[in-house]
Amino acid sequence: MLDLGWTELLVIGIVALIVVGPKDLPVLFRNVGRFMGKARGMAREFSRAMNEAAEESGVNEATRGFKDATKGFKDATSAKSMGLDSVEDSLRETARWDPDSETAKLARQRAAEAQARRDALRETPGASDAPAPAPAAGAGASDATGPDDAPDDGPAPEERKE
Repeated sequence: MLDLGWTELLVIGIVALIVVGPKDLPVLFRNVGRFMGKARGMAREFSRAMNEAAEESGVNEATRGFKDATKGFKDATSAKSMGLDSVEDSLRETARWDPDSETAKLARQRAAEAQARRDALRETPGASDAPAPAPAAGAGASDATGPDDAPDDGPAPEERKE
């Protein structure tokens, strides 16, 4: 409730001993204990009264009905009913992957072969001199964007007059 640790209680006890004095300290603690007991009793009574009011108004029955109605929805949307439990199993298997397994060795071998093919294609003469793709059908000369086709922004900087 108050979330006091042993060190906080020790500090409170020392301060109480100094402020109240050793003679009246047991009486003070007895009165504090009685007060705490009364407060707990009042809290229990309040909780009991709220539960009785909820029973009388039918809130508990509505809550039970709602829980029963949503249980079917929860079952329908569970991972098992949607077939996602196999995905979870495969993820667990992936977590146990061994880099020295036969599959890993085969994957490294295939990656090396693919890299060798890419390197061979790069070294092939004329492979880099491949012609640019032809413009799409219907593309006219006005679609080209070369340095000569740039829009005219006015005179060049050396031709401008200030």
